[in-house]
Amino acid sequence: MPVPTFDQFIEPILRHLAAHPEGVPAHAAHEAAAGALGLSAEQRQEQIGSGQATYKNRSGWAHDRLKRAGLSTSPRRGYWKLTDAGIAYAREHASPLPAKEVERLATANVALRLGNNDPQSKPAMPDIAPPSIPPGAPVSPEERLEQALQELRDSAAADLLESLKRASPLHFENIVLDVLHALGYGASRDDLQRVGGSGDGGIDGVISLDKLGLEKVYVQAKRWKENTVGRPDLQAFYGALAGQRAKRGVFITTSSFTPQAQDFAKSVEGIVLVDGARLVHLMIEHEVGVSSRIIKVPKLDSDYFDEDS
Repeated sequence: MPVPTFDQFIEPILRHLAAHPEGVPAHAAHEAAAGALGLSAEQRQEQIGSGQATYKNRSGWAHDRLKRAGLSTSPRRGYWKLTDAGIAYAREHASPLPAKEVERLATANVALRLGNNDPQSKPAMPDIAPPSIPPGAPVSPEERLEQALQELRDSAAADLLESLKRASPLHFENIVLDVLHALGYGASRDDLQRVGGSGDGGIDGVISLDKLGLEKVYVQAKRWKENTVGRPDLQAFYGALAGQRAKRGVFITTSSFTPQAQDFAKSVEGIVLVDGARLVHLMIEHEVGVSSRIIKVPKLDSDYFDEDS
C-alpha cells in the first residue's frame, strides 16, 4: 500500500501540535502523524529519490501548508509550533476535518506571502499547484516537474525569509553584504564593509566599487518581522546619504515598502529598494544561504539513432 498523500498528513500534524501548544521537534510530529495514519513498517521505509523517508517528506509538506495558512510556525530549526490562530482553529474545527476543508488547506494558501502587510498589494508570487497531482491529470511530465520545482523554490523562499527574520541585526547586515557581493558588487568580499551600530546615521554597510574607494554604495538593512518600511525611513536614509555626499544607496528589508516609500524612492536619484520577496529570490538565485542539487532528466538523443547522419 502506498504512503498517504501529503494532504492526508495535514490533520494528524495539526492535532499533534494542538495537543502540544508549547511546540514539538519536527521528528516527533513525523512519528505522531505516521502513527495516527497507521503506517506499516514497510511504508515507513519507503524513500523518495533524495533518500528521505517518504512519510517524513509528506508530513513536512503538510506542515508547510499549515504555515502558509498562518496556523503554524517554525520558531527555530527543526521545531514546529501552532500559532495562536492555529490553536484557535484546532479548537473550533472538530475532528475529522471535512474533505473540502483539508483540500482548502492543501491548495488555497500556496501563494507565498513574504511580509507584505498591505491588503491592497498584489501577492509576491502567483498561485502554484501542490506537489501531488492527481493521476490522469491533463498535464505532461515536464509540466509536473516544473510545478514541483516551483513548489520547492517557493517553500525554500518561505523558510529562508523565516530564517532571516530570526537572525540577529548584526548577522542580517553581514548576510546582506554577502548577497550584494554575490551579485557582483566589490572586487572582493573585503570591499564590502559593515559599519552599522549606534550612531551609524542610517548606514549599515559600505561597498567600494573601485580599489581606491573613490566610488561607494551605501547600504541600509532593516530586519523587520512585521512593520513595513515607510516614507520617513526612506527620507532618513536619503539624508544619511547626503551627509556622506553619496550618490547611491540600497535599502534592504525583510518586510516590504509602503506605496509612499516607493513613490519617494522614485522621486529621487540613486536609491534602490529590495524587499523580503526580492531578497530571498536573489539569495536562491545566487545560492547564498542555500544549496541545490542536480537532477538528471533523461531524454532520447535522436541524433544518436539517425542512421543517415
